[in-house]
Amino acid sequence: MNGLNTPSIIDALAALADPIRGRILLALERHELAVGELAVALQLPQSTVSRHLKTLVEAGWVASRPEGTSRHYRLAHGASVGEGRAARPGSEGAPPRALWRAVRGELAALASAAHDGERLRAVVADRRAASQAFFSQSAEAWDRLRVELFGSRADLLPLLTLVDDAIVVGDLGCGTGAAAEALAPFVRRLIAVDRSPAMLAVARRRLARAGNVELREGDLEALPLDDGVLDVALLGLVLHHTPEPWTVIAEAARVVRPGGRIVIVDMLPHDREGYRQQMGHVWLGFAPEQLAPWLADAGLVSARVIPLPPDPAGKGPPLFTASARRRADVPDARGPVADALTSRTMEFA
Repeated sequence: MNGLNTPSIIDALAALADPIRGRILLALERHELAVGELAVALQLPQSTVSRHLKTLVEAGWVASRPEGTSRHYRLAHGASVGEGRAARPGSEGAPPRALWRAVRGELAALASAAHDGERLRAVVADRRAASQAFFSQSAEAWDRLRVELFGSRADLLPLLTLVDDAIVVGDLGCGTGAAAEALAPFVRRLIAVDRSPAMLAVARRRLARAGNVELREGDLEALPLDDGVLDVALLGLVLHHTPEPWTVIAEAARVVRPGGRIVIVDMLPHDREGYRQQMGHVWLGFAPEQLAPWLADAGLVSARVIPLPPDPAGKGPPLFTASARRRADVPDARGPVADALTSRTMEFA
């Protein structure tokens, strides 16, 4: 070993004294492979491949990583000193790229190299075929399998990275803090408001580690917030609990800055009267033509109302999301917004 405790050029060349090791390097130059895959490609026993891999790892030619209960190997050439560490403790770096270029031509000229290459293509093709077979057999059940593996929010949560991380969000009617918990890592600050001390107690436990979340007790009709302090106000499944939704929307508009956005998630009209007694619902959903004047009177423009695709696991009525921006000049906003929302009513038929 040299003074830097790295494999020397002599060590690296000595590791190639056996042609089998050269064949292994050529295979690992193209693909990252497990011992079993290398054994198939080279038509050698796994024990033989493992023994030669150990020598190549110690000489710095090969690096490996764990994958479940096995290891995957790759060619370590081309890494600068300190990168692509070999597996042996104290061994740093890999043989220089120039050394690999010098020996590769001789190795590739061996007749065995061409045969290895053909078998290697078959190994990789089998790997892909196994994946394709799984998806061919599982296409109909894939959504269910994905939910079982990753949960029902695996598709949606990554989309929160699209949220501007400099904004201040208000979760108005935050309940137990589920939405706040999802949003908090992606925004600068989040203010969660609810009128129920019991709900806030649960939310406080849930959000204890979120340093950018502030919980406040207060009514949606009289929010404990100053004018224009929010960039976004979220009203998630709360309007149907309020006697006067238009008052709540106007109050949310007050605490959003000019140009800021209000986002509403709630139920489309339904006939489940039992919800009034069971869950305290005041409204059995909302139609776009109901929302139009409320949004307009609050000085909100650029409204969009979009029905949400049903969740197969959900048993409640279908949902919609509505969003609109606060305008600076509140007067005379009602007509255009009402017309725009009413024109979209057929989407909910």
